[in-house]
Amino acid sequence: VQLVESGGGLVQVGGSLRLSCETSGFMLEDYAVGWYRQAPGKEREGLACVGRVDNRTDFAKSVEGRATISSDNAKNTVYLQINGLDRADTGVYFCAADLLPCYTLGWWDPDYWGQGTQVTVSS
Repeated sequence: VQLVESGGGLVQVGGSLRLSCETSGFMLEDYAVGWYRQAPGKEREGLACVGRVDNRTDFAKSVEGRATISSDNAKNTVYLQINGLDRADTGVYFCAADLLPCYTLGWWDPDYWGQGTQVTVSS
């Protein structure tokens, strides 16, 4: 199982970002996939996940209403888009996957992780 994030970089306050998680070594439709963020000096935080059951999604309150998570099984890729960025969105963004479905981020403990991509939000 391999997960490779891309799409990070420097983004302006108020802007949007779209991150990609390219997966390999497994059938994407068989796994739940999620996105996490680790801000400087803070613990890693689950942001969004899409479960393999009915494509159910869950979002953290910090991004709810301005984030979408989607997957393209043909491309083996999962995307995270966040709009209305502010400096608090700065951090390293990780993609994660697990065979167990993600119903609630707080109870999901994925086994597989990417190496992360840095996002810096600045004015």
